[in-house]
Amino acid sequence: MSVLRIAAVQHEPRWQDRDGTLADLTPTVAVAASTGAQLVVLPELFATGFSMATDRIAEPEDGPTSTWLRDQASQHQVWLAGSVPEVRPGDDRPGNVCCLVAPDGAIHRYAKRHPFGMASEPDHYRSGDEHVTVDVDGVRVTPTVCYDLRFPEQYRVTVDDTDAYLVVASWPAARRHHWSSLLVARAIESQAYVVGVNRVGPDGNGTDHAGGSVVVDPLGQELVRAGGAPTILTADLDTDVVATTRRDLPFLPDRRADELPSA
Repeated sequence: MSVLRIAAVQHEPRWQDRDGTLADLTPTVAVAASTGAQLVVLPELFATGFSMATDRIAEPEDGPTSTWLRDQASQHQVWLAGSVPEVRPGDDRPGNVCCLVAPDGAIHRYAKRHPFGMASEPDHYRSGDEHVTVDVDGVRVTPTVCYDLRFPEQYRVTVDDTDAYLVVASWPAARRHHWSSLLVARAIESQAYVVGVNRVGPDGNGTDHAGGSVVVDPLGQELVRAGGAPTILTADLDTDVVATTRRDLPFLPDRRADELPSA
């Protein structure tokens, strides 16, 4: 059995202002780490907001934001996660990349597989191809990014190797009911923890975000939920709860092989 304490940081980024936002977040991460958290989770494009101005906000791998993540993880000896607009060598567009950073500075990268078409994200960000699952202090953690949440087949691919899903997001207030409902659905069908971390406040396009960050257990019960203000949520993720749920309610073995996604 392993227990992982997570801290979900719900905050309001400064629009397209990476340096200002990182300065704001530095003491916040310290507070999150002081709760005893082993993993601190930040929202989607947490340093700039969900901007399509990639000419202004994109940065190379190991650029300023991922360097800040690495420095904070090392300083506080925690894992740290959040998405960054990163351009790989040879690519013409960045990915919306969830960087999961270990205390020793190692970075595991997951690029959002489903860019949000309604916001023209596919025109500005490349689509990721890989699934990523990382052992975080004995808990198998699979990161996803915002719009990925609407595609349950993505979660099915990794469910057998996952104890907890991260969903880092910039989810709009207008569809807050979808956010809450889909997070619970992903937890129930996967029999895994789901950690949804959303931002708050209006962005530079006038889109409002209502927060509602939440940790859902493998039975679909909310352990903690935030309102609409900046806050830090903490919860413990217990692999024994995942194993017991899957043992006592053996739904996953009843999946048909011809209904499982291949990628």
